[in-house]
Amino acid sequence: MAQAQPYQATALIVEDDAMQREMLCLLLEESGYQVIQCESAEAAELVLDKSAGALCLMLTDVQLAGRMNGVELAHVAKDRNPKLDVVVTSGRPLMQPLPDGAKFWAKPWAPLDVLREAEIAQLN
Repeated sequence: MAQAQPYQATALIVEDDAMQREMLCLLLEESGYQVIQCESAEAAELVLDKSAGALCLMLTDVQLAGRMNGVELAHVAKDRNPKLDVVVTSGRPLMQPLPDGAKFWAKPWAPLDVLREAEIAQLN
């Protein structure tokens, strides 16, 4: 008889800077997360179309490859899964409103912030 796999929280990282994306992925994997990574909002939207209900956390930069930015993606993500913990980051002030429940982190943020948010997302 096969054993049931333990639940593994899943995070979606959307960042066009490969080094930042990899650092976020490593941090979350170290916290026990399964991580899906995308460099554009359009790629992330495809993930959300298929798996939004299975995600616990989405971290996205505002500036992304492609036509859609991270704030627009945050609205799409919250439409697909209102319970999803969404964090939008940028080195510049936001020019668009975030959806209800989404958080904004000004860069630079600390790796501990990511680990803390990962814990919060699993509790929700």
